[in-house]
Amino acid sequence: MSLEDPFSVVRGEVQKALNTSRGLYQRWCELLQESQVTSAEEFDWTTNELRNSLRSIEWDLEDLEETISIVESNQKKFKISEAELNERRDFVEKTRSSLKEMRDHISSPRAQAFTERKNREALGVSHPLTTDRFSRLDEEIISGNSRYIEEQQAQQQV
Repeated sequence: MSLEDPFSVVRGEVQKALNTSRGLYQRWCELLQESQVTSAEEFDWTTNELRNSLRSIEWDLEDLEETISIVESNQKKFKISEAELNERRDFVEKTRSSLKEMRDHISSPRAQAFTERKNREALGVSHPLTTDRFSRLDEEIISGNSRYIEEQQAQQQV
């Protein structure tokens, strides 16, 4: 049985997952910049995968924080220096900051507007200023459906 430090093992997994998330985030940003080329399905898939990945990393960071607290409560038992503890705290803080930056961009008004536009395009609904008097009702239905779908997906992921 290996006596490898559990923090190091989880940190390695977090770093791999963070690299994967950064790749998804990069693709997500590319999709956000494209105009008509992007399919709504690819954008939605990338967005969902990125959100799931960020959520998973956040849970791992919570575990890492818990291990830091345990070590802090009995530092002599674990024989981990204050410098090492500070480095561990710094890793968690920097990683959490990276997650927040990506999460904030995904939730930005620009990204939300893009998502709504893509959903309208996918359903064949044109721009609201050029449609007839029932278009606002159609858009409300679509918007309500989109919110419902997102809520259901969020519940299924929990």
